[in-house]
Amino acid sequence: MEFHIVIPVLISFAISAVLGPVIIPFLRKLKMGQTERTEGVQSHLKKAGTPTMGGVIFLISTIITSLFYVKDYPKIIPVLFLTLGFGLIGFLDDYIKVVKKRNLGLKVMQKIVLQVAITLLFLYGLHLNGVLTSAVVLPIVGFVDLGILFYPIAFLLIIFMVNAVNLTDGIDGLASSVTFVVMLAYVIAAGVLNYFHLAVYAAAVAGGCAGFLLWNFHPAKVFMGDTGSMYLGGAVTALAFCMSRPELLLFFGFIYICEAGSVVIQVSYFKATHGKRIFKMAPLHHHFELCGWSEVKL
Repeated sequence: MEFHIVIPVLISFAISAVLGPVIIPFLRKLKMGQTERTEGVQSHLKKAGTPTMGGVIFLISTIITSLFYVKDYPKIIPVLFLTLGFGLIGFLDDYIKVVKKRNLGLKVMQKIVLQVAITLLFLYGLHLNGVLTSAVVLPIVGFVDLGILFYPIAFLLIIFMVNAVNLTDGIDGLASSVTFVVMLAYVIAAGVLNYFHLAVYAAAVAGGCAGFLLWNFHPAKVFMGDTGSMYLGGAVTALAFCMSRPELLLFFGFIYICEAGSVVIQVSYFKATHGKRIFKMAPLHHHFELCGWSEVKL
């Protein structure tokens, strides 16, 4: 199995690495430049104009690699549905930000409706295929059957985790490097649980992220944009649910949870204290930046 898992990693890495010099000039020609908020980290203002929507690089590499295996492992399809679904939402968001010059992208309600629709269809598909189970394994406690409560929890967890990955994309190479490690963890978990098709997909995503890092590591030549971060969020989430082990997200998604949690804490504390802050800036990586940490150290 170890040898077979290396193949999708290498294929996806090669495609992602080769696509960089092709897609980056194309994005630059289309003026798909990043706009930086003036109220954000001031050192990021110099990044304005760097091509964004670069997530299409590893999106393409992952999809092409996965297609080699779909015939033999059709159970990859639900994972592709969620990842591509959220990737499309991210693409629309990026398109509106960059092409339409509307910095906030999709309206909040539009995002909510699209994310809810994709999530419900994904869960319904897993239910029809008998993949969903209301029993989860919690640390110390062991097996716990959540019963009917599992479904609303699963629904909210998917949307939370996808957006948590999105929030983690804030500095050069952060989301792609974190997700690379997370995907390696999924490769091991899928192998142990005998989900070879999911191990293949996780390996493809890991390879795609590694190839993308050639162009996204500091100083980044391209940003993944919401196209990439939402796609990765879908991958991180879909793999856990398709293994019928959503509790894995608590471990593999620890950094994402910290990032999103810092935003929730910051906003809640700000409102409760009428203007006071716990962190210098949220998400958490911006707090450490303002504490003097370099992007490479982060």
